Amino acid sequence: MRGNVTVHRLYEAYPDEKIDIASEQALLLAHDRIVLQFPFFWYSSPSLLKKWMDEVFEFGWAHGPGGVKLNGKELIIAISSGGSPSMYQAGGFHNYSYGELLRPFQQTANLTGMIYRSPFVIGRIREVSDEQLEKYAAEYADYVEGEKALSGTTSA
Repeated sequence: MRGNVTVHRLYEAYPDEKIDIASEQALLLAHDRIVLQFPFFWYSSPSLLKKWMDEVFEFGWAHGPGGVKLNGKELIIAISSGGSPSMYQAGGFHNYSYGELLRPFQQTANLTGMIYRSPFVIGRIREVSDEQLEKYAAEYADYVEGEKALSGTTSA
């Protein structure tokens, strides 16, 4: 990534899965746009990201009475999936769109006062060539850092 971006890898930071809540909250406070990037499998996030959200988005800090620390921050979900985008629609193999399956993240943004931006989705990730991957990486950097996130433009 370019510009003013912090990349924070949870599995590297917490191989023992013991999350430093205060440190994570400070990191969130230091940024206006939060991107949760993960492989989309079993219609959800990896377990450590779920645990991170459960612990870091505390009642009274991120939501509930006095829980306004994330208000106004932007939330982007960036996922990759093995299936093609056509599989993620009504009548498709998975029956639901990516947007429908990501609703818990959208509701998390609503609950915490964050602004939910359109997700950045790459489908058929196993079939992506090195050239396509470079193209997607550039689009992703532009999306995360730029105005495309505001307009809702994503890649598939």
